[in-house]
Amino acid sequence: MQKVIYLIAFPLLWVISKLPFPLFYLISDGVYFILFYLVGYRKNVVLNNLKLAFPEKEERELKQIRKKFYRHMCDVFLEMIKMMSMPLEEHKKRFVFTNPELMQEIEKKQGVLVMLAHYANWEWPVIIDLFIESKGYAVYRRINNPHFDSLVKRIRSKYGAALVKMSMVSRTVVYNERNNIRGAYAMVGDQSPFKKSIRHWATFMGIKIPFHNGSENLAKRLDMAMVYLKVEKVKRGYYQATFVPLTTTPKEYEDYEITDLYIQEIEKQLRDKPEYYLWTHKRWKHRNLTPD
Repeated sequence: MQKVIYLIAFPLLWVISKLPFPLFYLISDGVYFILFYLVGYRKNVVLNNLKLAFPEKEERELKQIRKKFYRHMCDVFLEMIKMMSMPLEEHKKRFVFTNPELMQEIEKKQGVLVMLAHYANWEWPVIIDLFIESKGYAVYRRINNPHFDSLVKRIRSKYGAALVKMSMVSRTVVYNERNNIRGAYAMVGDQSPFKKSIRHWATFMGIKIPFHNGSENLAKRLDMAMVYLKVEKVKRGYYQATFVPLTTTPKEYEDYEITDLYIQEIEKQLRDKPEYYLWTHKRWKHRNLTPD
């Protein structure tokens, strides 16, 4: 059945990916109308998350943010599909790195953990492999349908990045560092951890919740740099990304301090333009648990 679903869906996805951008975004508008007005996908989850993050805002304003978010979310989903056939020059025009030289300078001295968030567009940064000196690695979570999983891996590795399953990240990084294989590892670290994996509680948008801190642990263990890739939406279909250094001397920081710096960078973007964050996740679901 999984293969049948894939064989039915793939031709449609391919046709959508080939559409010129004006028509492509008309499709996105249609998906938005269905998802928001007809299906109502996670509308209550999104509104509740916004209320938690912005208790000072009136509900009318939060609902306006919610609408903008759904429009953006549909764009991002379709933009991932667009990568199936988008020419390289088009990709480079629509996703611009403002300071690749900073990243290249850091790479000369040490391996780098590149931290992203579910903000603006976290799929198009796969083009990063063309702007760095070392080998690029992208951490991914496996999709249950193996056929779609294979498709997504092909899309995300089209510019040469190696994909690493979450369960293999630590082993891969340690092996490479110990064998002098310098790498740049891109990972999205703002998901909510499983209860059994909770090690660090941080204040995010005024609420105490658990955060992953595995990247910081790796950086300290192997003396690797950490940078935040700040992705901003310039206008529909256009993004720019800036490398924001978190540290090049991780061992000088107290435990969890670098993770907190990463969280602060995400929060700055949310407070500036909240509609570009992925609000459908239950990011604050563990807030009522008691921190150790």
